[in-house]
Amino acid sequence: MKKILVLFLLTASLVTSATLHAQIRKIPAEVTDAFKAKFPDATNVEWKDNLSSFQASFKLKSDEWTADFSSDGTWKESSKKMTFESLPAEVKEGFNKSKFSDWSPGSITYIEKNDNSILYKIYAEKSSLVQKRFLYFNKQGQLEKDTPGI
Repeated sequence: MKKILVLFLLTASLVTSATLHAQIRKIPAEVTDAFKAKFPDATNVEWKDNLSSFQASFKLKSDEWTADFSSDGTWKESSKKMTFESLPAEVKEGFNKSKFSDWSPGSITYIEKNDNSILYKIYAEKSSLVQKRFLYFNKQGQLEKDTPGI
């Protein structure tokens, strides 16, 4: 009985794995061409298919980036991780003057959007088990929105 169960589980995992690999589609040339035009110096590029869009993870200089493109090659946004210390002074000041100033900042993400706007997403928590928020500051240090953290 054990052998049958093991054989069944092994077969099911192989079928599932084959099905998942069969569903991955090729990245359209419009997407890769748009990526190369926007980030000509990118290295270590890896693509992820998000069904309605594509995401490239890559290295640019010493930073790890991601960039999102629509299926027709339109660039949507790019982002990279950064530290609180490396935030612009205006953004640090905005955080320190916000209603979240007594919260602890965690991960920071620099986000560049296709409308040329720049946002800094700060994950902040007041109590690691109770209150968590994503805070979005513009480059002038104004809090534009906050959303529940995970």
